[in-house]
Amino acid sequence: MYDIIVIGGGAAGMTAALYALRSGRRVLVIEKEGFGGQIANSPRVENFPSIKEISGTEFSDKLFEQIDSLGAEIELDKVEKVERIGNTFKVKTEYNEFEGKSVILALGVKHKHTGIKKEEELIGKGVYYCALCDGPFYKGEEVSLIGDANSALQYAIALSAYCKKVKVYTLFDKFFADDVLVKRLKEKENIEVKMGVTLIDMVGEDHLQQLIFKETYGENTFTVDTKALFVAIGQIPDNKAFENIVDLDEKGYIIAGEDTVTKTPGVFVAGDCRVKQIRQLTTATADGAVAATKASNYIDTL
Repeated sequence: MYDIIVIGGGAAGMTAALYALRSGRRVLVIEKEGFGGQIANSPRVENFPSIKEISGTEFSDKLFEQIDSLGAEIELDKVEKVERIGNTFKVKTEYNEFEGKSVILALGVKHKHTGIKKEEELIGKGVYYCALCDGPFYKGEEVSLIGDANSALQYAIALSAYCKKVKVYTLFDKFFADDVLVKRLKEKENIEVKMGVTLIDMVGEDHLQQLIFKETYGENTFTVDTKALFVAIGQIPDNKAFENIVDLDEKGYIIAGEDTVTKTPGVFVAGDCRVKQIRQLTTATADGAVAATKASNYIDTL
């Protein structure tokens, strides 16, 4: 019987484990792929307090080493279902079954990818999904961005503050963003927009060099020289397996506020998988700390 079972091994999940372990709890962390989450793909992290610069991989490794040294139990497995049985929870995975007094869901999200064959090998080598994290590395240079909704426009505006030029490409012939963002984008002299185009290929070996586009409503193609592409075409939550114990909004995010409390007593949620306005490394770790504290307080009432 575990005190707290953390599902997810990203920054939010490992921080939750850290706080729970320091509270003297017996903690199990279940991760289905690899520890670190999205931040592990970032070549450099420069916006985490007190750390001037660190790679995403090193940050993740240090956090993992920290919880491992404190006695966290680790399972690499896929959670298929969580059931409440009395005052405890049964967590069923692909290969095992575990019991805990409380559960913290730290499932993260995945950025939507373009699906282009070359994309995966160029991640961190010119292809990025977080302008706030990786944009500053291209200060004074021209960069490209694809996307047409709020996040894309926010990224473009942020990039324009320090990049020489930001070239924005949209699939359709209009934006799907708030009017205020569209207005701000159009006011930026160093943002160039080309609508109605589809990215069909990427060129580069050790680093991105070119993008190849095709007209969405035609057959003409053109090539763009660029060192950086920011992909902002949406994020995908993967929370459906837990809809029996939490409420999901229309986009599939878990409904919970800053207190990380869900509809089920004993179940808490941390990080990007919950409804929230800001999804950053610092907000993920903050959620982890809150969720672990709330879970510990809940256990004390049993």
